Parts: sequence; C-alpha cells; structure tokens
Amino acid sequence: MSDLKDGASEPTPVASSDGSSRLKRIIWTAGGTVFLALGLIGIALPVLPTTPFLLLAAACYLKGSRRMYEWLTNNKLFGRYLTDYMEGRGIPLRAKAATLCMLWAAIAASILFVIESLILRIVLLAIAAGVTIHIIMIRTKRRMR
Repeated sequence: MSDLKDGASEPTPVASSDGSSRLKRIIWTAGGTVFLALGLIGIALPVLPTTPFLLLAAACYLKGSRRMYEWLTNNKLFGRYLTDYMEGRGIPLRAKAATLCMLWAAIAASILFVIESLILRIVLLAIAAGVTIHIIMIRTKRRMR
C-alpha cells in the first residue's frame, strides 16, 4: 500500500522490515517488468495495446521499485508520453495519427494476407474499431508555443 509522506505530492511505497514486504516488492517489480515487455511488444504489434500495459507497469513499479518507476516515467523513448497520459494532458495529434495508421496497416495486412477465417477477420476489425474510438476520444495534446 502507498502513503503520502511529509507533504509529498506523489505516493511513495511503504517499506517494512519483514520478509513478506520484500517478497511483495519483488512480485510487484516482476509484474511491472512483464507489463513493460508486453507494452514494448505492443509498439511493433498494433493489436496489442501499448498504453494500458505501460500504465500497468508504472503502477506495479510504483509499488515495487521506485527506481524502476522513475526510470519508466523519465525514459527518453516513452516517458513523456506516459506521464502526459497519466496526468491527463493527452496525446499529440501526430502520435494519434501514426498510431492509427500503424494499427490499420497491420490489421489490413493480417486480414488480407494471414487470416482466412471470416470470424477472426470480423473480430480483428471490431478490435481495431474499438482501439480507434479509444484513441480518438483521448484528449489531443496541443503544442506548447
């Protein structure tokens, strides 16, 4: 569990000297690493959602390893994107467009060249439509001028 300590604006993991607390931190950190791996795979595989897995990784790291949480949220590749999303600032229009283009290109390639089953094609289209709606509904981050 997390507490706010000494007027801190962000939660900090509560440390305890017993072994069960250490085991819990190890489990949270391992979970964060699994979710991070899934999120990274999702960058190249548009059917696998990147953002939810990165958010889950951040939540797990917050409970398990402050160092890994700081690394994730300050990472030069996706740290700003992740913190902007978590703080409700949105996603830049260019990132939304690139995401949707990659998503639909991968879905189209899968439907045309890989998937033969009509049911699976319909499921892929439904997933792509749902992801598209979700991305469009996320606030668009305006450029700072």
